[in-house]
Formats: sequence, structure tokens, C-alpha cells
Amino acid sequence: MAEKYGLKIEVTQFNDYVESINQYTAGAYDAVTLTNMDGLSIPAAGGVDTTAVIIGDFSNGNDAVILKDKAALKDIAGQSVNLVEFSVSHYLLARALGSVGLAERDVKVVNTADPDMVGAFQTADVTAMVTWNPMVSEILALPDPHSVFDSSMIPGEILDLMVGNTEVLKDNPDFGKALAGIWYETAQLMTSDTAEGAAARAAMGAASGTDQAGFEAQLAATRLYDKPADAVAFTASPELETTMEHVRTFLCDKGLLGAGAPSADVIGIELPGGKVMGDAGNVKLRFDAGWMQQAADGAL
Repeated sequence: MAEKYGLKIEVTQFNDYVESINQYTAGAYDAVTLTNMDGLSIPAAGGVDTTAVIIGDFSNGNDAVILKDKAALKDIAGQSVNLVEFSVSHYLLARALGSVGLAERDVKVVNTADPDMVGAFQTADVTAMVTWNPMVSEILALPDPHSVFDSSMIPGEILDLMVGNTEVLKDNPDFGKALAGIWYETAQLMTSDTAEGAAARAAMGAASGTDQAGFEAQLAATRLYDKPADAVAFTASPELETTMEHVRTFLCDKGLLGAGAPSADVIGIELPGGKVMGDAGNVKLRFDAGWMQQAADGAL
């Protein structure tokens, strides 16, 4: 697809997710894949005008709150909760607590690196955890875990995006077309019931620290927007604004929209159609369905 537009796109895989976002924010890369929450809290909060070229999927069960020996979410009150602080796991915890009339003050958050999750859950001191797949599947295979809340209960809120630097996309409109085309070509291959599709899922599983079966389990707990028309419909829906209101409120509460940010309005978020949440004079995160619409129209 890049060749179609006379482009050469260099793709780099980072073993450290946050570092990939930091490198993009620093200007070393023109595009990056990240969550909607991280897009707002890192590049946008860092002053980098960023546009979502693709809404690729949302977590539909891949992220979970897990308790040991307890089967009700309310039982989390008073417990220490291991999670990656300020990540989507932290956000999921906040949404879970709110759903049963609790707040973060009712628990103690223990910052824990994601590679340590499975081992930590097997220690006597750890009784509550929030994490994502493949760790969720591994933990749920152990004795006495109970998934008491997961991302399927907040559908459409933990989004995976392909974003690009807004100025780069304006200066090189074919770059956005190529990114969108590559995404949908890859999604079609990844979901195809063919030997090539199976090989792709096996490769992606290995790259994400699991195997083909583990990757396919993750896909089953993901709402994948492999059809561009579905992605356009979601991007244009009122649900996106509702989601971003939850996200920006959480980030502001955690001080992740910049030191001393007076409110969640400090950073403008532009939605399809031109509506802006927050400061219209400081728009740093934009959702544009244009490239997804071109894919839906067969125009890429």
C-alpha cells in the first residue's frame, strides 16, 4: 500500500509500549499505535497535535479486575490492588469502583510492572489485581481467581488507535491513506480463515508474548473494527464523546493533563464534524473519520 502512494514507511516494533509513545512525542516517529487514554495523556498533553487515523478496536473483555477467593466486586473495598499505575488498568479500576458506589480512596493501589503480574498473584500478599491479556488468561487458570469486572462492561471505552502527527498528515495526505490501507489489509489477513491468516495470528501471538491460541483468545475478547464502515459509525457516534469525557476526567483527576491543569478542559479534543470538547484554542487530539470513510468507499 505504501508503494501505491510512492512512500517508504519504516515500521519499528518496541518492546516497551510507553517508550514507543515517548519517541513519537519527541518527534522521532510520525505515527504510533496507542490507546485513546495514552494519546491524550502523553502526546496531546505534551503539546503534540495528534490525529487518530484509525480506530482499530476496543477491549471487550481483555482487561479485567480479578479478586482472589472473592466473587463480588464490592469485596474489593479495603484491599490493596496491584496494577500498572496510570494505565488503562487504573482507568478500568476507577470505572469498576464507581459502578458499585466505591472510589479509589476505598482501596490501596500498588504499582506493579505487567511482567510481574502472574507471579505476584500467586503470592499470599496479593489478593486483588487489574491487568490485561495474556496475563488475565494466565491468572484465571490459577486456583481461586474471580474476574469481577472487565472491559466488556464498559464497551467502547478502552480504544486502540493508529495516530499520526497532525502537521505531518496535512503536509503528506497520502501518508494517512497508506496507514489506513495497511491497517485494513492487515486486519483482513489477521481474521482470514486461511493458512496465511493462521500464520499471521501465530506470528502476532509470538510478538505479543503468547502463542496462536493465546492471540486468538485475545481477539475473541476484542471488538475489532476490521470493516471500515463499522469504524466510521462508531467514530461518528455519541458514544465516542461520552468515552472521552470519562477518560479526560480520569486523567485530570490523576494530574496527567499537565502540571496544574485547572480542569479537564485544558486540552481540546476535536470530534468528527468539528465539535470540540474543552479548549478550542488548544486542540491537541483529533478524531477524523475521513481515512476510514475512504476505506469504506473503496477509495484507498
